[in-house]
Amino acid sequence: MKATLLGGAAATLLSVSAFGADLGLPPAAAPLPPFSWTGCYGGGQVGGGFGQKDLTDTVGTFAGFSGFASANLNISGYMLGAQIGCDYQFASNWVIGIEGAAAGGNIGGNTAVVQPGAIAGDSATFKETTDFLTSTTARIGFAWDHWLLYAKGGGAWAGDRYSAIGVFQGTPYDLEGLETRLGWTAGGGIEWALWQSWSVKLEYDYYGFGSRSVTFIDPNTGNTGPANIKQNIQVIMLGLNFHPSFGP
Repeated sequence: MKATLLGGAAATLLSVSAFGADLGLPPAAAPLPPFSWTGCYGGGQVGGGFGQKDLTDTVGTFAGFSGFASANLNISGYMLGAQIGCDYQFASNWVIGIEGAAAGGNIGGNTAVVQPGAIAGDSATFKETTDFLTSTTARIGFAWDHWLLYAKGGGAWAGDRYSAIGVFQGTPYDLEGLETRLGWTAGGGIEWALWQSWSVKLEYDYYGFGSRSVTFIDPNTGNTGPANIKQNIQVIMLGLNFHPSFGP
């Protein structure tokens, strides 16, 4: 009796399947593979930056070339730029990648310079502007579906402009300095694949550029002199990326 019932049920299922095929009904869709961050991307970024510049003049460049001057400058501003990179996601959900980024803008400020030996009426102002930041970094992260939490680190470069305008013991000066400085960067962020081939990320980066000697020149008198400048910059950035091969 049981065998008869089972045989009848099987025959009924086969008849239904055949009937569906005769009607041209599509077969059941196969399940989609899991989402993957593997692939290359490119996009844009906008961020706000802040940091510290410490000036130490031991030879008197800002004090008539005969004294000592110093200044501590807090800087702030913005950066706009672009990035390009590639990622690879392992089966364990770990993601590794490499990224290059470049941004231009204005992160700077100005402050008074302390000039020992100055007389009444003397003054000096030190101004700094970081015009661009670039970096080449490796990153490692952990993905869960459309979210990626990551850390990154690598080499960085900054383009800086300096000026020191003042009067020392009644003599005016107007000093200018330029440099491209090599340093390092480290940071991290979170990225979300929000729609089709697009992702958005929020990222924090610290840039350490150490202490370097910068040559200042007065174009009016031809006088030159060095000053030691230590700097660091921090940037909080929002980025948008396009991934041609995104998704499953």
